[in-house]
Amino acid sequence: MKIMHVVGARPNFMKIAPLMREMAKQPKVFKQVLVHTGQHYDPMMSQIFFDDLGLPRPDINLEVGSGTHAWQTAHIMLRFETVVQEYLPDWVVVPGDVNSTLACALVCSKLGIKVAHIESGLRSFDRTMPEEINRVLTDQIADLLFTTSPDANENLLREGIDPEKIFFVGNIMIDTLVTLLPLANKRWSEIKSLWALNDFMLVTLHRPSNVDNLTNLQEIMETLKKLSKTIKIIFPLHPRTAKLIEQHALYEKIHNFLLTNPLGYIDFLALESHARLVLTDSGGVQEETTFLGVPCLTIRPNTERPITISHGTNRLVENKKEKILLAVYQALNNLTNAKKIPELWDGRTAKRIVDVFLNL
Repeated sequence: MKIMHVVGARPNFMKIAPLMREMAKQPKVFKQVLVHTGQHYDPMMSQIFFDDLGLPRPDINLEVGSGTHAWQTAHIMLRFETVVQEYLPDWVVVPGDVNSTLACALVCSKLGIKVAHIESGLRSFDRTMPEEINRVLTDQIADLLFTTSPDANENLLREGIDPEKIFFVGNIMIDTLVTLLPLANKRWSEIKSLWALNDFMLVTLHRPSNVDNLTNLQEIMETLKKLSKTIKIIFPLHPRTAKLIEQHALYEKIHNFLLTNPLGYIDFLALESHARLVLTDSGGVQEETTFLGVPCLTIRPNTERPITISHGTNRLVENKKEKILLAVYQALNNLTNAKKIPELWDGRTAKRIVDVFLNL
């Protein structure tokens, strides 16, 4: 069975790595090809993750780079079509909800190549999010839909997806977390010493509503400066966020507030698992903190991962100074943090996906 895996952006790598490892255990059954679209091309957002996750070097790199959503999607489609026609895989596996996900799924649907979508059925019900459009459209044309939670199954059924295509397999990102957490724990003592860490809050921000809007970014940075008087803040910067902070001079070096370059997965996981609190707008971080039992505040009006709120440690907060301050102070003062790991978030999702392919 010829399987073509597609990755394009940082979150995709954590979802494909465990599946490729599991399929590699049966080389007589699966012949794998890895395609990197180049949607994330910065070495700190791409290459370092291949190294940390043990992913093989891509067989093909489309080297698309950045651009508007339409430009990027179109260029991925143009370059990917040639690759698919040359390799003629039996299945193309697309993870997540980035532009690469939709672009490659569309190409396959036109060529009659079967598509398997990992992380199907997630819905924020906010069509202003480009990721929501990517998710909905990819699910409509996929032939296999692998879901992380029961609510995702319900979303797909409500949208008229054939139930025989839907498989609740769990969260494959947790496979990666479970595999690499021991390495992260070994790394922790060095990181803790390097940055003199005790109590600290970990921050990640990259969504346009938070960082591309100057007024919102200014307000968030002022909020973080104030919070640094209460707790140490570690803020690994997405390249776009770093560029805007530098461009508008929104940061001056102050005690207890540390901006860093993007981190590899193992270093980030070491910080995330030992943080007192995480402030983010990332989907994956909501899931990881739920598994780790670390309090998480998500600066967004909605989430496509409601199970991280109903079962986990996540809470939504508005991107306004007083709202963030109140939520952080409440979280820091709440010493009881109930931890309930969602069903099938157990590190064995890749095996369940492989079993589905074997039973086709």
